[in-house]
Amino acid sequence: NFRQAATTQAAQNADAARTVQPSSMGKSVVIVNTSAGSMGGGPTGVWLSELADPYYAFQAAGLEVTVASVAGGAIPIDANSMGDPYFGDQAKKFMHDQKAVGALTHSVKVEASMADAFDCVYLAGGHGCCVDFVGGAAKELKALVEAAFAKGKIVAADCHGPMGLLECSVGGAPLVKGLEVTAFTNIEEDQAGATEWVKANSVFMEDEFAKLGAVFKKGDPWTSHVCKAGNLITAQNPQSADACAAAVIEALA
Repeated sequence: NFRQAATTQAAQNADAARTVQPSSMGKSVVIVNTSAGSMGGGPTGVWLSELADPYYAFQAAGLEVTVASVAGGAIPIDANSMGDPYFGDQAKKFMHDQKAVGALTHSVKVEASMADAFDCVYLAGGHGCCVDFVGGAAKELKALVEAAFAKGKIVAADCHGPMGLLECSVGGAPLVKGLEVTAFTNIEEDQAGATEWVKANSVFMEDEFAKLGAVFKKGDPWTSHVCKAGNLITAQNPQSADACAAAVIEALA
C-alpha cells in the first residue's frame, strides 16, 4: 500500500527535518502553485498532496513557508487528488488546518522579486501547471525561477511542477541543459489516462526535457524518484513529494 509507505516515509522525513532544524531556522521557502482550474475543458488544479506534503515537512524543519500561485488568490484543487487512494494524511490535515486553508484561498501572487526574499522556490504539481507554468501567464514565474537559480537559491519542482522549468534559460541556453532532471513520465501520463488530454492541450515533459538537452532520469511509475543537480531538485510524481521536500531541507541545512 503506497499510502502506508508514504506515511512511514513522511514520519521519517519529519524526524530527519527535526535533526537539521537549528541550521535551517530563519530560512524560507515559497511553494508556487497553479492557478488554472481547467485544461482543454477538463477540470484540474494543484495535486493537493504535492502542496500539503512539502508544506508540513518544511514547517517541521523550522522553515518559513509562503504559499503562492501564478495569479494569486484562491488555488484550485484537482478533485481527483481528494479521492481515494490519493487523499493522504497530510492532505487531509491541510484541509482541516485553518491557517493552511487560509494560505490556499489567499495565496500570494508570484513575482520575480521573490528571488531575493526566499531561499527556495518550490514548484508544486498538478495538470494545471500545463496551462499556466508556461506561456504568457508564466512571465513572472519564469523570471523568478531564472533569477533564483542564477543567485544559487534552491529551485525544486515535483511532478508537473517541472513544466515551470521548460521555458527558463540561463545565459541564453536552456536552464536544464546538461542537468539531470525528472518529472511526471510519459508512461505515468498514459497510466493516469491523460495521454490524449495532454497531447491535445500541452506537451510531454519527458520528451521536452530531452529536446532541451537535459539528462532525463526516471524511476518506476508511481514510485519515489528525485534528481539533484547542483541547486536544482526535481521529483517525478505525487509519491516523490516527501523525498523532494527532504532533499530541499538537506540542501538548506
